[in-house]
Amino acid sequence: MGKKGRVFSGARPTGRQHLGNYLGAMKNYVALQEDYDCVYSVVDIHALTTMETTQNLKSNTLDMVLDWLAAGMDPEKSIIFVQSHVPEVMELHTILSMVTPLGKLTDLPTFKDKVREQPHNINYGLVGYPVLMAADIALYKADTVPVGVDQAPHIEFTREVVRSFNYRYNCNVLVEPQMKVTEFPKVIGIDGQQKMSKSLDNHIEMASTPEEMNKRVMMMVTDPQRQRRSDPGNPDVCNVFSLHKIFSSPEEVKMIDRECRIAGIGCVDCKKLLAKNLNTHLEPFRERRAEFEKHTEDVVDMLNDGAKRASVIAKKTMQEVRSAIGLL
Repeated sequence: MGKKGRVFSGARPTGRQHLGNYLGAMKNYVALQEDYDCVYSVVDIHALTTMETTQNLKSNTLDMVLDWLAAGMDPEKSIIFVQSHVPEVMELHTILSMVTPLGKLTDLPTFKDKVREQPHNINYGLVGYPVLMAADIALYKADTVPVGVDQAPHIEFTREVVRSFNYRYNCNVLVEPQMKVTEFPKVIGIDGQQKMSKSLDNHIEMASTPEEMNKRVMMMVTDPQRQRRSDPGNPDVCNVFSLHKIFSSPEEVKMIDRECRIAGIGCVDCKKLLAKNLNTHLEPFRERRAEFEKHTEDVVDMLNDGAKRASVIAKKTMQEVRSAIGLL
């Protein structure tokens, strides 16, 4: 059976991945491989827009790829590579910047968020970040981009840039991508308030040892209204219960839902059960990751091979782009 189309998705190299990364993106990446021609990139050039030091860039890239592979992303089914290894993306980024109004970039909500987050580092690359994202997608002629609803403005921006290029140069070289809206569950961190994030240190890494996993889970904030073991709880507002619904059996979920409300189970026991189930669920992942980590030179070779395969598509696209523009 033929594939439905070509998917492109990229992620910044943030090192070892946490449960939020897994549930929000990686799990979906693995599933899409069965039906789509997938191109997955570690977008290291994107990362430079917010980094003040690149000391850990190489190790973070490798750590993330190890997690990707251990989670089931398959270089036989997908193209997996590092963004900077296919430099054509920088050329297309420059060309697309010529058809992009500056006001469009400064109006994007994500740019305004970054200005608030890093007011002392509003660099040129940060302003042009969405153009580079558009170049990532357009370079590989991806017709499908899996995103959460919050990323919709960026995909619409990419579609506008593609239309502007095709209109200005009277061609149909670049493909307008369609959004594949995926229901990424918003995974709350161990603080029970903010989205799981490394920068907030409220995350649980997938590659944690069983001991580390137990420790992090036991730190999780539960129902804030439940002060004593004898107090009835409310699973509907408990972050621990939200993870039980993903990683525990239906029978256990029903039991916790019932017993928590009548103080039949305490928060400590509830957390212990979650830690046990998380460790069971992630044990095969840890084993696969450990195997890949023993042969990092093979992983680097795989990324280099992915870059070669991506380059074949990229070079062809850029030949068409240059021809459409009329470059000598």
